[in-house]
Amino acid sequence: MSKNKIKKAQTVVKRSFLARLRGYLIAGVLVIAPITITAWLTITIVNFVDNRVEKLIPPSYNPETYLPFSLPGLGFVIAIIFLILVGMLTANFMGRFFLRIGERVLDRLPVVRSLYGATKQIFETVFANQSEAFREVVMVEYPRKGMWVIGFLTGRTKGEVQKKTASDTVNIFVPTTPNPTSGFLLFVPKKDVQKMDMSVEEGIKLVVSAGIVTPDMAKKKK
Repeated sequence: MSKNKIKKAQTVVKRSFLARLRGYLIAGVLVIAPITITAWLTITIVNFVDNRVEKLIPPSYNPETYLPFSLPGLGFVIAIIFLILVGMLTANFMGRFFLRIGERVLDRLPVVRSLYGATKQIFETVFANQSEAFREVVMVEYPRKGMWVIGFLTGRTKGEVQKKTASDTVNIFVPTTPNPTSGFLLFVPKKDVQKMDMSVEEGIKLVVSAGIVTPDMAKKKK
């Protein structure tokens, strides 16, 4: 075998070895990155809640005062318990009575009134059992004919907007990529909305990944 052939064979072997290493590296990133990011976000959220809730607990009632070690997630658990208790209290007659009094006080404050009213309406719409908010993925032609975007149905159009439109209209939230918390509100005729079979979670993944992660329709058909 000539020297040129030997060098070519060695080059091919090196390239195949480097290609395998590159594949192993990508596989390792695909395994570790989602786990690491999920763990980091979880720890960050728990620590954020802990740092704020634990400051409100008197030292005499804080278990960490009597323990030689800290309790990660203590503030988070206390916050959940507090929200459950508030929900229980406001579910009865007296709770609703005092809640109405508090809302009347807030309603007399110029700036706070608008912020509270808008925030309350958004949360009531999203968490209501009969709400259609973000329960369906749709596709609409935007920003022009022949171009399509993924959106989320947030409900039927009501009020002045519906009165001034000729056809039955629905509210569509079109998120931006890769940050789905911002986007555009579109009032689209119902007949122009293409409903999708994918779930809301799959739709969000599609938007966040800029189209890289797409739902497996083959599995849905089985």
